[in-house]
Amino acid sequence: MLTTERKALIQQVLRRDGRLIAKTFSHELGVSEDTIRRDLRELASEGLLQRVHGGALPASPATADFAARQVSGVSAKARLGRVAARLIQPGQIVFIDGGTTNVQVARHLPLDLEATIVTHSPSIAVELANHPLVDVELIGGRILKHSVVAVGAASAEAISRIRVDMFFIGVTGLHPDTGATTGDSEEAAIKRLVAAQSAETIVLATADKLGAASPYKIVPLTDISTLVTENEISDDILKPFTSNSITIVKS
Repeated sequence: MLTTERKALIQQVLRRDGRLIAKTFSHELGVSEDTIRRDLRELASEGLLQRVHGGALPASPATADFAARQVSGVSAKARLGRVAARLIQPGQIVFIDGGTTNVQVARHLPLDLEATIVTHSPSIAVELANHPLVDVELIGGRILKHSVVAVGAASAEAISRIRVDMFFIGVTGLHPDTGATTGDSEEAAIKRLVAAQSAETIVLATADKLGAASPYKIVPLTDISTLVTENEISDDILKPFTSNSITIVKS
């Protein structure tokens, strides 16, 4: 089998099964495990999969820059944001993470909602600037341009002093094996810190993020209380998440 044919088959298996075990796959093809690992390295360097111990997972396609993500899948993100906004109750302190889907949560908060929103995203803060009854606390720090959020020591220190009722976390991938992941190590660290300070962690995920993985782990599935996703997602795809006691809310 040619290298190109093996690589095409690897991607086919990832789409079908959601994971690939290098040792098993090499036996099936009758080639060495080193050959398959080399194929995986090359595909990973092209952003076509995410290598993990013993094999590979599908790579998250949600890695475009912020401007591109703002115009991608707008209607689906708006539906998720509308449903997620209803989860916030009057008087709560809520942390809304950065990301174009979470902007839709802020955009759909009822105008009569009295709550405190904490965020390290200038985009979220601006969205809520004219909301009459929401107090906005903006966490400062060094701006990570890809996601337009504050990160670093100053952000971490401020976050360590708060406790929130809910955390709407932004992820680029959500996979049964790796949990919630993202593409930047500093951003992952900030997200983990907020999750540790929150009574509930809620993920909003469009279909392209489910079953995908990015390089940096945030939290395992057991730390996630609720998943808000698209109505069209099949029960088979959602089964690994419900088996981890995650409440599924469809938009």
